[in-house]
Amino acid sequence: MSVRTESLYECDYYQWLTETVNCLKARDFTNLDLKNLIEEIEELGRREKYAIASYLMRLCEHLLKLQYWETERQRCYRGWLVEVRNFRKEIKRRLQASPSLKPWIQDIYVEEYRNGRQLFLDGSGLASDAIPETPPFTLAQALDENWLPADLTGVG
Repeated sequence: MSVRTESLYECDYYQWLTETVNCLKARDFTNLDLKNLIEEIEELGRREKYAIASYLMRLCEHLLKLQYWETERQRCYRGWLVEVRNFRKEIKRRLQASPSLKPWIQDIYVEEYRNGRQLFLDGSGLASDAIPETPPFTLAQALDENWLPADLTGVG
């Protein structure tokens, strides 16, 4: 690990990336900045998990809007529906790219539902006792592009 490469990481990240890729392609492992390369790879995994968790939280928030926010449903239905579809597609895309995260999303589902529930309550002003603390829909339903909560026919 050269001193030059370490300082390059701190002062010109893009150039550090370029040189790191060049070293890897040339199999020049002696000039790799392994410490920062390992940190970057670990951070990529954390970012992927964070993105999925964020999309899941927002998906739950919007499913709750569709199901419980009756006074705004007629006016906001289409926008909420677009968001639900977008969040589902993003989650699906990321799970297809990283199928090993499928068990992990099961583990975080209830927590992200609760986070989405809180966002929903903050935005809607509805009483917290009107919205279940545990998910009223399964993870499979939430991710199913053909499923929507409640009977929403004729809305929108």
